[in-house]
Amino acid sequence: MAQRDAINLKQLRALEAVARYGSITQAAATIHLTPPAVHTQLKLLSQAVGADLLHRGEHGKMELTDEGKLMHQAARRIGLELEASLRAVGELHAGRAGLVQLGVVSTGKYFAPQLVAQLKRALPNIKVDLTVGNRKQILDAFESRQIQLAIMGRPPRAPANISESIGPHPHVLIAPPDHPLVGRAAIAADDLLTETFIAREEGSGTRILMTRFLDRVGEGAVYDTITMSSNETIKQAVMAGLGLALISQHLPGLPIERAWYLLHHADTDLPPAAERIRAYISDLQGSFLPRP
Repeated sequence: MAQRDAINLKQLRALEAVARYGSITQAAATIHLTPPAVHTQLKLLSQAVGADLLHRGEHGKMELTDEGKLMHQAARRIGLELEASLRAVGELHAGRAGLVQLGVVSTGKYFAPQLVAQLKRALPNIKVDLTVGNRKQILDAFESRQIQLAIMGRPPRAPANISESIGPHPHVLIAPPDHPLVGRAAIAADDLLTETFIAREEGSGTRILMTRFLDRVGEGAVYDTITMSSNETIKQAVMAGLGLALISQHLPGLPIERAWYLLHHADTDLPPAAERIRAYISDLQGSFLPRP
């Protein structure tokens, strides 16, 4: 009865070498063993298989039996699979292959798919999984290490991270074309604060930015807000005349100049593939970002 667990690579390598050269002596020289050691490996393999694998043919040349031919085919397949696996490990270790989880806040959804497509063309053996969500969702995923890299407008204080600016991310106020504030060379804070502002949900980076801006220019004055869940819905609401939204260079302090940041955890090194993706995005210097 065959003993599968007793078969090892050294035995299969010996069989493959003898099948190639037809000589135990030549096979031994090729795989850097002594002839007795090769003979022992072949004997152990025959015992494990439960059949003779070689016989001496014409002119004393070692030839495979039918059982030996089957084991030789298996040995070659195993060898090819092992070589392929070793190459894959090398590619993974060198950062030329692997899986990278990238998170982008929802305001980045206009450029993120194109960025991932560009990464795929440049680094085809690295798969990039893209997660898009609001700031809180991306930070939660980053903290729980569901994503390795994140792109957002303002790096958080926690968890500890290393961030780098990768391009501009300006914000301005938008209003419908027939709004009375449109076209003014300057707008007073009092006029602005009587308006209704349409904002993203709590936890959104854009909402945080809008709140900070209005609190600063209004010195704490109260203003009305309407919450909507997506940028497209906000644009449609502004067009319908429901209010203003932060996205007029007519107001002091606007546009608000921000930047997009690429960040990763500070307490662990990035895997090679993720580091390769980080470096590639960094080298693009924001060329993938939409231009105003």
